[in-house]
Amino acid sequence: MGMTYIDGVVRGPDGKEETVRFLVDSGAGYSLLPQPVWTAIGLEPIREQLFSLADGTQITRNVSECYLMLPECGASHATVVLGEVGDDQPLLGVITLENLGLVLNPFNRTLQPMRMMLS
Repeated sequence: MGMTYIDGVVRGPDGKEETVRFLVDSGAGYSLLPQPVWTAIGLEPIREQLFSLADGTQITRNVSECYLMLPECGASHATVVLGEVGDDQPLLGVITLENLGLVLNPFNRTLQPMRMMLS
């Protein structure tokens, strides 16, 4: 199975921006920003959240919010995990994708518009 990457821009509360190469992670809820990225754009922790890793290990990480722009796909506010030492890979999670109206096609590993329902 291949991996899918997409370039995006994250903006903090004071307008500082960083370009990031995200790994699209269909197993992650929130997106993750490595520490050098979130500190550069001036994010501060809002709360702590407990997360389960794929092997069942539980970890606690701080979360915050930023503005995330994917040039080909749109932009939205996003809840992001504030990575710690060792959390080096920026991840684009499914909640962020849903906020942008996108889904990951598992067959060709591309981002596609989500079928939106109003009922």
